[in-house]
Amino acid sequence: MANTKSAIKKIRRISKQTTVNKSRKSRYRNALKKMNILIEGKKKEEALKFLPKLNSELMKIAKTGVIKKQNASRNVSRMTKKISSI
Repeated sequence: MANTKSAIKKIRRISKQTTVNKSRKSRYRNALKKMNILIEGKKKEEALKFLPKLNSELMKIAKTGVIKKQNASRNVSRMTKKISSI
């Protein structure tokens, strides 16, 4: 267990940040799941409407460092490709 004042503060900070990062990662996964459901349901128009929101959501999460920017871009690219193949 931490025994210095700074180490105790650091533990408190890390636990707060962990909860924030978990919620962000959850939003990231939920956005991808929603898009996959739209694609599997062959709902092209709805998927096209959701695509800018997905892009925005992923870039916000990438900006905070939960996922890398390249990961977000790759996911958007793959979803766009899947939408165009419907």
